[in-house]
Amino acid sequence: MTSTDSPDPAAGPAEAGPGASYAAAGVDIEAGDRAVELMKEWVRKARRPESVGALGGFAGLFDASALKRYERPLLASATDGVGTKVAVAQRMDVHDTIGHDLVAMVMDDLVVCGAEPLFMTDYICVGKVRPEKVAAIVKGIAEGCVLAGCALVGGETAEHPGLLGPDEYDVAGAGTGVVEADGVLGAERIRTGDVVVAMASSGLHSNGYSLARHVFFDRAGWALDRHVEEFGRTLGEELLEPTRIYSLDCLALLRATEVHAFSHITGGGFAANLARVIPEGLRATVDRATWSPAPVFRTVGELGRVARAELERTLNMGVGMVAVVPPESVGATLELLGERGVDSWVAGEITGRGEGAAAVELTGDYAG
Repeated sequence: MTSTDSPDPAAGPAEAGPGASYAAAGVDIEAGDRAVELMKEWVRKARRPESVGALGGFAGLFDASALKRYERPLLASATDGVGTKVAVAQRMDVHDTIGHDLVAMVMDDLVVCGAEPLFMTDYICVGKVRPEKVAAIVKGIAEGCVLAGCALVGGETAEHPGLLGPDEYDVAGAGTGVVEADGVLGAERIRTGDVVVAMASSGLHSNGYSLARHVFFDRAGWALDRHVEEFGRTLGEELLEPTRIYSLDCLALLRATEVHAFSHITGGGFAANLARVIPEGLRATVDRATWSPAPVFRTVGELGRVARAELERTLNMGVGMVAVVPPESVGATLELLGERGVDSWVAGEITGRGEGAAAVELTGDYAG
């Protein structure tokens, strides 16, 4: 029996003060609820006819009966984040574009195999829930989903005090698409004589920011509000330029002409990513002289004295997506992309590959 003047050992110190709570531990449930309310408007805009249910359930729902029109539907899945570009967004206190980047990184991976993007979910991890900030991130995701033609069916916002600082966050997402089994694109379709068509990037996209930040901030000491004449805007505005979303452009090409493969130029650069769709025995020969990288790429190289090989395996160097098409499709490909506002050009061709040769060869010097 416990006497009235002897504290129960299980109860802890008698004078411990107020009892522990989730809020005292740093997690604000009310702020999370407020963030959900603020984001509902944007999530509603990122729906497809197949979307089922409303925001707030334990799982997002998508009407799979839409797949009945396929003979043999294959589901395609991809997941990604945006890397250390979030550090720039946090320093700029601009949060409504990073979600756009997230959608681009996920859905442009999906479309490479010929898949139509269907739906996406997101994960936002924050040090402290700031409802307006979380809503701004989701706004960008929703707007990106509209541009990619997919639905935003759900997500999770997690508050991790102690793991992240109060103003720190990270984002990740997963997407699902569908492609007819006999319509899957890839290396097995590519033939000698095919043409490499490059599509311009909007900037650095969401890769290589650890290098860019090291050059601009650590080595050069530039501030984000520094106006850079070559960019025509501030450094921060350049670094936060949203990643181009090519999904609907690629799908339009598939409907209008013959495409053998796509390659999303992300981490690893042009050569490494294009090599992923080049079959054994063939080689893509690409001429650098067919395009001039945007000033931001040259500036990173010159300011940081970064070797060209290092730049090319880190940054996209002005090309965000590649289509490999048969010669007879080149005209239609360039015309359609031009109509859709995507700068594109013939960058190279597919030839035979000798034993021991690389799958992709970059030749010449960049124009300009």
